[in-house]
Amino acid sequence: MNRRVTALLQAAHLGPTLAVTLVAAGLAASADLTLPRGLLVVAAVLSGQLSIGWSNDLIDLPRDLQSGRADKPLTTGDVDVRLVLLACRGAVLATVVLSLACGWLPGLVHLAVVSAGWAYNLGLKSTPWSWLPYAVAFGGLPVFVFLAQPTPGLPPWWAPVAGALLGVGAHLVNVLPDLADDEATGVRGLPHRLGARWTGPLATLLLVLASVVVTVVAPENRGPLTWATLAVVLGLGVVSLLGTGRTPFRAAIAIALVDVLALTWVL
Repeated sequence: MNRRVTALLQAAHLGPTLAVTLVAAGLAASADLTLPRGLLVVAAVLSGQLSIGWSNDLIDLPRDLQSGRADKPLTTGDVDVRLVLLACRGAVLATVVLSLACGWLPGLVHLAVVSAGWAYNLGLKSTPWSWLPYAVAFGGLPVFVFLAQPTPGLPPWWAPVAGALLGVGAHLVNVLPDLADDEATGVRGLPHRLGARWTGPLATLLLVLASVVVTVVAPENRGPLTWATLAVVLGLGVVSLLGTGRTPFRAAIAIALVDVLALTWVL
């Protein structure tokens, strides 16, 4: 692949972008969507996540240059600012068109989800409310998918609740490795105010709560696999709380992955 294209994709935070898109694909498969409709939903989510990723690196460029981030293509010069800006604008346009093509109501919900990500990039990340965009985005995703069905409906109430818990937990886990760099450049979100000592345990608690909501509160599909899933999550939670070094971080990531699989499976 062309080096510039690779750098452009890296600037979009490709890992999280694809992860959220795969979650949307799983939710679409669980909902009553035709294949073309499901692909439209997934395309809307992908374009929205690309716009959030690119805008994040564009907005953070001065801060990344100050902290000497060698892992950001814009700071290393591997990709031109104008190219990323052009790609971001194209992604925003595609997001609006694809979202509204799903219907005006689901389209507006998805645009609210994407707007939450942009609000985080534009300043909420440096406030005690840094968790809110993640709660809105992850909680709103199942609502968007279910409203996009041929006969629009709402997901079970516990789905957006579990999504919101998962989103906030993911936010805390995602920020953990960068706490020192962020604080050095003036970012003071909720995790920075809590500090590493409390951020990790709180992230674990929220992710385990998301698992409990999906496996225990959800009345459908209870069975041996459900309880086995909960047992695995509780075990990982203990590892996350008592482990040392990178182990708690890795355990929390594993809980988040199990939560995503459980959510899409139960729905």
